[in-house]
Amino acid sequence: MESSRAARRRAARPSRRRPLLYVTLAAVAVVGGTAAGTAYVKAQAQPGGSAASSSPSVSATAQAGGEASVEPVTQPAVDYDALMTKAVRTVALTGDQKVSAAVLDMDSGTSATYGDAAFDTASIVKVDILATLLLQAQDADRHLTSAERTYATSMIENSDNDSASALWNIIGTAKGLDAANKRFGLTGTEGGDGVLWGLTQTTASDQLTLLQQVFGDDSKLSDSSQSYLQGLMKNIEADQHWGVSAAADGSQWALKNGWLARSTTGLWDVNSIGRVTAGGKDYLVAVLSKGSTTQAKGITLVEAAAKAAVATFTGEDASASASASASASASGTTS
Repeated sequence: MESSRAARRRAARPSRRRPLLYVTLAAVAVVGGTAAGTAYVKAQAQPGGSAASSSPSVSATAQAGGEASVEPVTQPAVDYDALMTKAVRTVALTGDQKVSAAVLDMDSGTSATYGDAAFDTASIVKVDILATLLLQAQDADRHLTSAERTYATSMIENSDNDSASALWNIIGTAKGLDAANKRFGLTGTEGGDGVLWGLTQTTASDQLTLLQQVFGDDSKLSDSSQSYLQGLMKNIEADQHWGVSAAADGSQWALKNGWLARSTTGLWDVNSIGRVTAGGKDYLVAVLSKGSTTQAKGITLVEAAAKAAVATFTGEDASASASASASASASGTTS
């Protein structure tokens, strides 16, 4: 049976039998040779290559010697990267805090990124670990074992570290993760050394690429693999309902958070990735941060950055920082 993704792609293809319309642009003759200002002409698409002067499309500007130049009227391209930079920079940073964000509008395919530095993943790498396991299982033409499914549920829904370590070993640690990420299209992510999966290095743009593998149509993961991973990300434990979900306009979100106090500095890495619905549209969102003195301050930073980043596309006012969830107090553990 044809997959739903294949059906969607076929439905999106334009019909080859549709007649083509051609547009020719009318010119304006300038009388007197020295006319000033700009004259606008109208052209209408007609089958067979003819055009009627009935809708504005080009401008003719008088030139010396009575000649006219025809200039197309074009809409300026929106620089979403610049808009996001402006929006995210309004988020207050204190001390050693740093933040990076990336957003993809799933309807238009437009994306924007603020910052290209690498960050520790902490527990957001658990999405990557499970995506790698699912890809490997597809290659072997097998289903996940009962034990693997138990590990996967605890790892994503409860952010259980022992389960993550078990699956990290099953996929072949960093070597297995890196091989899968190469196929997924990630270019700035490197698995952590040895058992240190939480110190995998990544960028916001790479996390956006990973989210497209989980939620997008053009994915190396099968429909069933995507649905399985999405389902777990929609069922996150209640005390982890924070992060990019702050940018959602309701309950429609799926996410994975990560938080880690670095032993070398005592400062916190706090990250969040997922899909949110805002303004009636779906967005993939990744926010990475480091340098917060407490987990709660890191959560506040991530939520404020997520709101500002998504507001780049929705046009909403996201100047107020998000407040941290009371249940997400600093625990001093890796997750």
